[in-house]
Amino acid sequence: MRRFFQELKDFPKKCDWVLLMLCLVTAAFGLVVIASATSAAKFEGNARYIIIQMGCILVGVVAFAIMSSVDIEVLSENRNWLVVFNVLLLLMLIPFGTDAGTGNRSWLDFPLLPFNIQPAEVCKITYVVIMASVMNSHKNSLSSVPSVMHMVLHLGILVGLNMAMSRDAGVSLIFVFIFIGMAFAGGVHWGWFALAIGGIALLIPFVWPLLGEYQQERILILIDPTFDAQGIGARYHSKINLLSLTGGGLTGQGLFNGIRTQGGLLFAQHTDYIFSSIGEELGFFGCLFVMILQFSIIARCIWVGMRCTDYIRRLVCYGAASALMFQVIINVGMCIGVMPVIGLTLPFISYGGSSLLTIFAMLGLVSGAYARPASLSHERYIQPPR
Repeated sequence: MRRFFQELKDFPKKCDWVLLMLCLVTAAFGLVVIASATSAAKFEGNARYIIIQMGCILVGVVAFAIMSSVDIEVLSENRNWLVVFNVLLLLMLIPFGTDAGTGNRSWLDFPLLPFNIQPAEVCKITYVVIMASVMNSHKNSLSSVPSVMHMVLHLGILVGLNMAMSRDAGVSLIFVFIFIGMAFAGGVHWGWFALAIGGIALLIPFVWPLLGEYQQERILILIDPTFDAQGIGARYHSKINLLSLTGGGLTGQGLFNGIRTQGGLLFAQHTDYIFSSIGEELGFFGCLFVMILQFSIIARCIWVGMRCTDYIRRLVCYGAASALMFQVIINVGMCIGVMPVIGLTLPFISYGGSSLLTIFAMLGLVSGAYARPASLSHERYIQPPR
């Protein structure tokens, strides 16, 4: 505990200021476009959204500092407790769960709190540490059957429980992509990936009938151009959002001036489809600026990971980069019509407290790896006298 407070005191000297500044610039840009997206009449005033998002940014910086001061190795050694924490947090959806109007029971609504908490977002942080710890324990035989099955077991527990409690496929897929990214970067043999792809291909005919009608429709509009060709049913929201994204041209129609954004025609224009709102009001250059910011953060995480000499710290950095990359690809892909709609926010840009806070906290672990790229376990033991 003494080391933690010392590291917290030294945070201004040791933290990754490049990463933190990139996060703050991206979050500040997100605040501006949220203010514009929520100025539409249907929101009945945007002050509440701006105040909440600003508060979450400030708390997010605090979370970044706290997580940057935590020794990743200490978290890794308490892997089993992190698993228990994840399970208990997701089980709390039974008495306190709410869908917040999304259809997925993904949020915790505590009577005394003025905001909801999405437990799966919190579990992203702990899962990155759990995965790194499991892989470190098997790093001498990482591609063996017991090692891979151990990794898959932890993934299955988290994904299975989250789907059972909330049916939120979007966040569940983030766990899968974190698993893939960390396994690939950690050195798991490519044969396992080929086997997984083959297995998924074989399971598609059996899984397809188990999907809900709305889930099948979201996939069909991507692969079948004749399905709802007029865009009056399942394709309607995708059509409107794509028209908005491309309607701004190079420079956009201007903030607070987008025809569809200000007319309230966009679905989830301040959360899942905020990229379409940016395209309409700030044009291609606005979208390009967002993508540069996002991939700069991802590249910074990868660079910090490559710089680390410790295996666990390196994997944590790659896990954070994988989570962010997947969210960016899926969210932008939804807006341009090449990815199914699964309800994922655009990191730092979309409105949403749980997502923003957990991303800041997760990147705090990356900052901690930057400050302490090598293991510090030897400092926790007293050297015996010679």
